[in-house]
Amino acid sequence: MGKPTIADLAKAAGVSVTTVSHAFSGRRYVEPETRKRIEVLAHEIGYRPNHRAQRLRTGRAGSIALVSSMPFAVAAGPSRLGFLMEIAAAAAVTAFSRGISLCLVPPLGPRDSLEALEVDGAIVVEPERDDPVLDFFSDRGVNVVCIGRAPGRDDLPFVDLQSGATAHLLLDHLFSGGGRVGLITGLQRRNSYIEMEAAYAERMAQAGSSPLAIRVDERGGEQAAAEAAERLLRAEPTISALCVPVDAFATGVLSAARAMGRRVPEDLRLATRYDGMRAKLATPPLTAVDLHLDHVAAAAVDLLLARLGQTSAEPAVISPPSLVLRPSSVMSLETD
Repeated sequence: MGKPTIADLAKAAGVSVTTVSHAFSGRRYVEPETRKRIEVLAHEIGYRPNHRAQRLRTGRAGSIALVSSMPFAVAAGPSRLGFLMEIAAAAAVTAFSRGISLCLVPPLGPRDSLEALEVDGAIVVEPERDDPVLDFFSDRGVNVVCIGRAPGRDDLPFVDLQSGATAHLLLDHLFSGGGRVGLITGLQRRNSYIEMEAAYAERMAQAGSSPLAIRVDERGGEQAAAEAAERLLRAEPTISALCVPVDAFATGVLSAARAMGRRVPEDLRLATRYDGMRAKLATPPLTAVDLHLDHVAAAAVDLLLARLGQTSAEPAVISPPSLVLRPSSVMSLETD
């Protein structure tokens, strides 16, 4: 007996060949129950859709891109296992389950180096204001969704990273310990930095204090943050806590504190945003926030595929961010 055909599957499912084709290609809407029945029967009889032929018919590449303008110095982390990589891993799994491949694009260099890139759509992670990544895909007419709001671009769909809620979690925790709280964010204008700075300025205004905030260029990574933190702490020696949302910057602050003889958390309490390997492996481990990036990444893939007309998924509900307390900000905790 030969391989089952699309006609065999259509007969078994009691639908037309066209309906089966649409169920796998996503070119037309198919009732979710019907789609599920077709998928189950396809598995039972051993039918596999010819995705290559589908791509030839539709003119689609069958792949999507994941890209960020963040340099690897802050986005990747130890052994390249950082913020961007966690999102990429989760997004790849979701895309594969939807019959789409995912291409991880490194931070953009010369535009002509990517002219050969052929994708159906792109997910842009935490774009900055006037982000060249957005311009690149816009010029090519590629559909884009963002992880995190794109500053100044209300026309672009996005999955909310809940940056405001995250800012308040971190600041509430550090301000509750008393003393003077400083802030170190990125020079680039990403929404998470903007919302963090706004929340911090509001807290300092309520306390009747002037902000103790500086910005560091992401391209300098950990070393630039260490140098900037040392300058800040020497200029403002009464600072007793620092909120440092970029985890690479936070490990730089730890280096600066050690060089200055400032103990963490006894002399300086410290918290960061991303609960990744840098936070977990730091000495002491860093208080951070669980952003539920696996759910965020999956939601971004589904949002992009819906924009491409390949799914009809409902918008995902992402759990609120949650604070992960560690010894960098709480003296009574044991080291992980």
